[in-house]
Amino acid sequence: MSKKYVESAKLIEKSKLYDTAEAMDLVCKTATAKFDETIEIHVRLGVDSRHADQQVRGAIVLPNGTGKTVRTLVFARGAKADAAKAAGADYVGAEEYVSQIQGGWFDFDVVIATPDMMGVIGRLGKVLGPKGLMPNPKAGTVTPDPAKAVQEAKAGKIEYRLDKTNIIHCPIGKASFGAEKLAENFTALMTAIIKAKPAAAKGQYIKSCVVAATMGPGVKVNYAKIG
Repeated sequence: MSKKYVESAKLIEKSKLYDTAEAMDLVCKTATAKFDETIEIHVRLGVDSRHADQQVRGAIVLPNGTGKTVRTLVFARGAKADAAKAAGADYVGAEEYVSQIQGGWFDFDVVIATPDMMGVIGRLGKVLGPKGLMPNPKAGTVTPDPAKAVQEAKAGKIEYRLDKTNIIHCPIGKASFGAEKLAENFTALMTAIIKAKPAAAKGQYIKSCVVAATMGPGVKVNYAKIG
């Protein structure tokens, strides 16, 4: 571990659960890299992602955005394609982008599609799926209003979903945001995750919640006091 990491770790009590405001203040102090570090949350849930009725997935526009420039690719035709371009989409098209992606092109962060285009991009499932880029109605990326989806993506919309180990990993902003804005983003995201609790979930829903800067140590958050 680097000297900076070791020094940062000294600021944190490993066994302590910090309130949101204090946790965000600490995570900013531990972001000592020369670049503007991303702050991420890691939430372990008491569900089993192998069961369809225990999936946790959704999307939310963070109050203060993510601090990241988002490149959008929209699959649409006609007036909806024109509207997506006007809304600021970086790439808009149809079949031509399917062949480009199959050839290894991935200069985008979010893929949005109108429902009628899903047949066209269906064969990209094995390519986009593992990268978490396949359009999905639950995430709002399969929509009859691609222009709105582009605007939301650019404004800081993020998708949250369980991985195979039943953990949700999400960015909530940059260290430069400061503790207050990070706390607002954190609370908005955690509130959405709590509301998304599956009916089939039994026992303790949130097992643990940790925030960390890209190069910094984890800070445990008292999820019982969220909101």
